Amino acid sequence: MLEAHLIAELTKIVGPENITTSRQDMICYGYDATQMEFLPDAVLHPANAFEVSEVLKLANLRRFPVFPRGAGSGFTGGSLPKGGGVVLVTTRMNRILRIDQENLIAEVEPGVVTEQFQLAVEKLGFFYPPDPASLKFSTLGGNVAENAGGPRCVKYGVTRDFVMGLEVVLPTGEIIRTGGETYKAVVGYDLTRLLCGSEGTLGVITKIIFKILPFPDAKKTMLTIFDSIDGAAKAVSTIIGNKIIPTTLEFMDYATLQCVERRFNLGIPAEGRAVLLIEVDGDRDLIEKQAAMIHDLIKPLGLVQFRAARDAAESEELWRVRRLVSPSLRDINPTKYNEDVVVPRSKVPEIIRTIEKIQQKYDIPIVNFGHAGDGNIHVNIMVDKEVPGMDEKAHEAIREVFQAALDLNGTMSGEHGVGLSKAPYIELELSPQQIGAMKAIKAALDPNNILNPGKMFPWKGTPDHAA
Repeated sequence: MLEAHLIAELTKIVGPENITTSRQDMICYGYDATQMEFLPDAVLHPANAFEVSEVLKLANLRRFPVFPRGAGSGFTGGSLPKGGGVVLVTTRMNRILRIDQENLIAEVEPGVVTEQFQLAVEKLGFFYPPDPASLKFSTLGGNVAENAGGPRCVKYGVTRDFVMGLEVVLPTGEIIRTGGETYKAVVGYDLTRLLCGSEGTLGVITKIIFKILPFPDAKKTMLTIFDSIDGAAKAVSTIIGNKIIPTTLEFMDYATLQCVERRFNLGIPAEGRAVLLIEVDGDRDLIEKQAAMIHDLIKPLGLVQFRAARDAAESEELWRVRRLVSPSLRDINPTKYNEDVVVPRSKVPEIIRTIEKIQQKYDIPIVNFGHAGDGNIHVNIMVDKEVPGMDEKAHEAIREVFQAALDLNGTMSGEHGVGLSKAPYIELELSPQQIGAMKAIKAALDPNNILNPGKMFPWKGTPDHAA
């Protein structure tokens, strides 16, 4: 619990209208898309880097933790105030500062909503590709902190591939700029890439310089249904092996198809066992040729149905199959553990079959979908916490899913980060030497362990403080 004089000092920094200590209000900033909840001692809404700096200087002086937060849409508890302390919300810093059409860059504040930024650059004929599922409400600062991905990253890359520079407040309060506005820069360590994906443990992002691209001339969407998971996986490697790099290659397994069909009755063929939602973009004539070529390439691979959109309305209708997945999952069980393992593309059938064995072993429903183009599978373990022992079995299943991905030369997190929920498993993937190097960086930048403590790897002195 923060003492009254500290609350008074924080109030001077951000103003009385930008701080709350009301339990009712603070509850809103103590949870995210996980099932965890923790109550902070205060919630602040700073307006700029100077105010963030003053808060962090005070935190170091008085030794209280600070937890940066954007929209709170994360899946691993990365912004949660475990142990109590101050939640630093960046949503007031929500301006698009400039869009430089000559140099193809844009400068924004961290509280800008992802979709709003995409629409702003599209109005000028440009394109910002990273598209996490939370784009309608997630903020760009959070996207950078988590190195967010999305369906289009198979062709265009993830958030870090578009971050050229940052303004960052370090944990001890210093304000620095990293990177810049040039596409080439090799002076010193690449602090920009270090901070991108650091989950708010190494600094608070207050400005971002993004690379933007010319908007593609056209796009073509195709819904393809296969009679086996192997056929769908083979289709992915066949398409890419023939020098076609789709914008998206979204995958849904049989359990996912059953969920969607039961609830929405979309007319999915009974023999369908896997879906690929494929999209290409670029020159209008070229993508028509690519769509025809894709059909010819995948036809021998157990193709059950092929539908190609003729216009934007039909494209939206095909995407409806993918967008209806999340609403249909709750019909299975009320609670979802959404993990996001990644394996090499060719190993997707193997990881799916292994997950099916894990499902049978623990008798827990598991539904899989995700980004087949880069092997990123969202493993949804559906749980009813009212059933005795089911939650415990779910966590045992999660560990086995992670280990299965690692055994296939994959990773236990592709775009959700580590946060709190995956921290207990980090030693499955990283060696003691790797973890030691990361802790050394953290200690050098944050000697008092002020900023987002306990995230990624557990840190001594971060007690539970559940709401």
